[in-house]
Amino acid sequence: MSLSERERRILAEIEHALLADDPALAKRVAKINRAGATGNSVPRLRLWVTGRVWLIVVCALVVLVLLVVAVLIA
Repeated sequence: MSLSERERRILAEIEHALLADDPALAKRVAKINRAGATGNSVPRLRLWVTGRVWLIVVCALVVLVLLVVAVLIA
């Protein structure tokens, strides 16, 4: 859903006020917006969860292999 002209104007006013009040914060917000606009950003939480799930799967496979080897040796 696109913004109305009034909403765009209000956001522009907020952006200009932020830039005047806190330039460092305005630069950080702009950087975040550029990263999100590229479409290549993966949310950190999803990346963290995916990494942990793969770690658990690999550990489970190692344990399974060790159990199979132990059963075959015994």
